[in-house]
Amino acid sequence: MDLGISKRTAAVAASTAGLGFASAAALASEGVRVVICGRDAERVAAAAKKIGNGCVGIVADVSTQDGGAEFVRQAIAALGHIDILVTNGGGPAAGNFATTPSDGYIAGLQQSLLSVVGMCTVAVPQMQSRGWGRVVAITSLAVRQPMENLILSNTARAGVTGYLKTIAREVAVDGVTVNTVQPGTHLTDRITQLYGGTPDVATLDIPAGVIGDPADFGATVAYLCGEQAKYITGTSIQIDGGSYAGLQ
Repeated sequence: MDLGISKRTAAVAASTAGLGFASAAALASEGVRVVICGRDAERVAAAAKKIGNGCVGIVADVSTQDGGAEFVRQAIAALGHIDILVTNGGGPAAGNFATTPSDGYIAGLQQSLLSVVGMCTVAVPQMQSRGWGRVVAITSLAVRQPMENLILSNTARAGVTGYLKTIAREVAVDGVTVNTVQPGTHLTDRITQLYGGTPDVATLDIPAGVIGDPADFGATVAYLCGEQAKYITGTSIQIDGGSYAGLQ
């Protein structure tokens, strides 16, 4: 399927590996000019080379509101404008109610909520001015189903969902769509590090019986950026092999 986005431009945050990388690669394969970022120059350069198709690598830290905004500014400087923004980033520190100090919430909100605010504040108005834009936020299944020992992530990412749902309703008339994707377990470097290798799917309660393929996840992100998805906005889509058991 031709998504109709060849020659468009995109900024994909935290994209030297994992689901961010897969999303950037999927967009690049559709002919989108992509800017990626990471904190390590060598990893950024290697990822940009692997993605190819003119991918531009930028060293940037998107773990704060200012850092997220600066990444988008640099992406605009590199490509002239940004049609597509994919927000992404590492999760805040683990912990539960009893073990998480009150001042830890400020850092968690900076990393997983305000960083998204910073990126959108720069990217969305210029999308509105051109009458076309796509924002896709990579969040977590924890938005629907809070995860044990991840109180900061559960809190901040739920905030992102509310923030983007609000924006979606405000900018839809300008030709800009805003959606979130909520991954379950995918076979990324982070997962293999956490489990010391490929985890046993039988222990993960995934009805599909397989661990997610990051390339499939990236293809879904790319679809949401395509012309065929112009009527999809304000949605939150779980990509989890059926793990989430709720009705909504």
